[in-house]
This record gives sequence, C-alpha cells and structure tokens, in this order.
Amino acid sequence: MSTVDEQEVPSVRLLLQLSVPAIVVGVVSAVGLFLVDEAAHLIEEFLWEFLPHLLNIPPDSGWWIFAVLSFTGFAIGLIVTFVPGRGGPDSATIELVAPPMALTAVPGVFMVAALGLAGGVSLGPEAPVIGINTAIVFALVNRFWPQINVGLVMMVSAAGTIGALFGTPVAAILVLTGVVAAAKSGGVLWDRLFLPLLSASTASVTMVLLGGQLLKAPVSPPVASTLLELIPAAVLVAGLAALVGLLGSVLFAPVHGLFRRLKSPLLYTTLGGLILGVLGVLGGPLTLFKGSTQTVEIVQRAGEFTPWQLAIMVLIKLAALVIAGAAGFRGGRIFPAVFIGVATGLMCHALMPQIPLTVAISCGALGTVLAVSRDGWIAIFIAAVIGGDTTLFPLLCFVVLPVWLLVARAPEMIVHLPEEPKSPEEPKPGGRHAG
Repeated sequence: MSTVDEQEVPSVRLLLQLSVPAIVVGVVSAVGLFLVDEAAHLIEEFLWEFLPHLLNIPPDSGWWIFAVLSFTGFAIGLIVTFVPGRGGPDSATIELVAPPMALTAVPGVFMVAALGLAGGVSLGPEAPVIGINTAIVFALVNRFWPQINVGLVMMVSAAGTIGALFGTPVAAILVLTGVVAAAKSGGVLWDRLFLPLLSASTASVTMVLLGGQLLKAPVSPPVASTLLELIPAAVLVAGLAALVGLLGSVLFAPVHGLFRRLKSPLLYTTLGGLILGVLGVLGGPLTLFKGSTQTVEIVQRAGEFTPWQLAIMVLIKLAALVIAGAAGFRGGRIFPAVFIGVATGLMCHALMPQIPLTVAISCGALGTVLAVSRDGWIAIFIAAVIGGDTTLFPLLCFVVLPVWLLVARAPEMIVHLPEEPKSPEEPKPGGRHAG
C-alpha cells in the first residue's frame, strides 16, 4: 500500500484499501461523541435535578444557576491546572480541524468538555470532541496503518465527528469541501472526499443506532410567500444576525487577552465561571448550555417573548459565548451561535410579523453561524435544518452572498497566537471553522 500524502492522487485500489480504516474512524468518532454527551448528561442530571431536589432548591433559581456555573469554572480550572495535558489546547486558539494532541491529554479534555456541557456553559461539544477523536484515531492509525498521512487522519476523524454531531454526513462533507478545494494539490475533488465521506456516513449511522441527536430542528410553519418577495426581509434578518455575531468576534480576542493577564488557569476559569453565573441569573435557563435544546424551546415559545426580551437574551447569550470561549473553557462556538441567530430572527419576526417565522429563524441562524464560522456551506446547511423547509434553499443560497461580503474581512472569533517555527515535517492545521 502506498503512502497517502497531500500531493498524491489516490487510486481506486488505494481508496478501497483505506475504506476499512475510514469505517473504523467513523465508528470511533461517533462512540467518542456519544460517550462525552452521555457523561455530560449524567453530570447534568446530578447538578440540575438530583442535588436541587436533595437540597429542596428550585433548579432554575438564580442562586443555584450562579452556584453551578461558578463551581463549573473552578472545577475546570483545577483540571486545566493540575491534570496531565492541562485540558488540551485552548479552544479559543484552534481551528475545528487541528493537529492531533497527545493521548495523555485526552482524559483531561474529556473531563472539561463533559463538565462544561453539563454545567450550563455556552459552548458546544464540537472542538473538544474532534480533538479527542483525532488523538485516539491518530494513535490507532499510527499503530495499525502507519503509512497513512497525518493530514488525512485529521480530515477523516473530523469528518466522522461532524457527521455524528449533525446526524448526517452532508454537514461534514460541506465543511471539508472548502478545506480540500483550498489545498494546492491536484486530483479530483471527490477522490479526496471519498474517505472523509465514508467516515462521516459511518459515524452518522452509528450515532443514530446509539440514539444520539444533538442538533434538533424547531417546529415552524412552511412559507406561503414567494421567495422573490422575501429576499429583502431575509437579507435584513441575516445581516442583522451577522452583525451580532461580528460584535462577538470583535470582542473575543481582547476579552481573551484580559483573562490571560491573570496568568493562572485556575484564576481565569473561576472568574469566567462567576461571570457566566451572573449572566445565567440575568438570562435565565434558556441562555444556558450549548443551546440546541434551548433553540427548539425558544421557537416553540416564540409568542411568549417581547422583542425587548428576545434582544436581552441575544445579548446575554452572546456575552456568555464570548466569556466562555475566552476564559479557558473548552468547547465550540457553532451551537451557541445557532441559538443567538434564531433568537435574533425571532426578534425580527416579533417586530415585523410580515416576515414568515421560518424565514426569520433560518436567516437569523445563517447570519450568526456565518459570522462565527466563516463557512458559507455550514451556515446554509444549519439554516436549512433550522427552517425544516427545503424550498428555502434558493433563498438561503442568495442571502448568504451579501452577508458573506459583510463578514469576509471582519475579525474572526478566534485568537491567533504568535507562530512558532515549525519543522518541515510538522503537519499544518486545515480549515477555518472556529471550533
């Protein structure tokens, strides 16, 4: 079997030979995500159901929300300070598809990811879970298939995790298409996407068999208006949601720098937990956690909120996302961005009821996810899932273009650290998708 590298065009025989490891990667990726999600679920039940019942305290009371988030910040600070691997790389400084970390860091990353998800921190599971899966997959591949290139391992394991996260391989292949297309190498695009797609498909099927589902679509009515009539309103909603996301992007690096002045991870994650506790008290339970379940709930309860209340929730969730990402918690920004975008769309719908609800929440999600991830494909995909109406695809594909012009040259929601000299053989991270 020949070596797979970035400059080689894989043969059909080679693709077939590598299909077995790709399927293994897909299964491992789904199981890794499932274990993190299940561990978080158990801790969440303990923190938000068992303990409050034991202490006879309402779990949605301000004091309990503040206490749990403060404890979460302190506990994660202890792990990042004392556990080998220090909780893995800072999620604020890495792309979604990043080089594999050491296996010794996996237990710490697992703990901080599960604690953050369970404790109500406004970050998603994508970055730490991809990091965990990539480390495990790299160790397995290095042991049994050492001829496979590190870059391919990164792509295939990221594809498997993204496929499991969103419950479909389509999301993974859309994310990685941009990475592959941007690479300065020859060959047919689908030759290079074959193994990642196989891994993503296997992971999606495995996750369904395990009963896991992270991204849930809100129930919203179909659109009765013609798409041409909706373009101005759709661009307005998506543009406003993108501006909200850009506000977070502009603040992200400076806030990250302020926290790092404290030097000790125990200090800045604990301070982050205290601030998140205050924000949780102000915003209530809907503004906690990664946001997937809360997105469904806020759409179902849309008529209960005034535009002013929705605006406050948007700002609080945005602040929670920035603080959580900058204060040393481990997690991704896409899931909270979906909630922010949907809440922004609901606010626009409340102010202008003539904008169909489905269009408002879809375009709101598109705008914020595009501003946070800088990936048009994943923004369109998530917007379509949120809207649940395939007839919106032409509208979404049109709307993403002016919004892309708005966000393309703006600051990204990622902290770029000074580059260190790299040896020629060291792999370079791929992708622009903020984890």
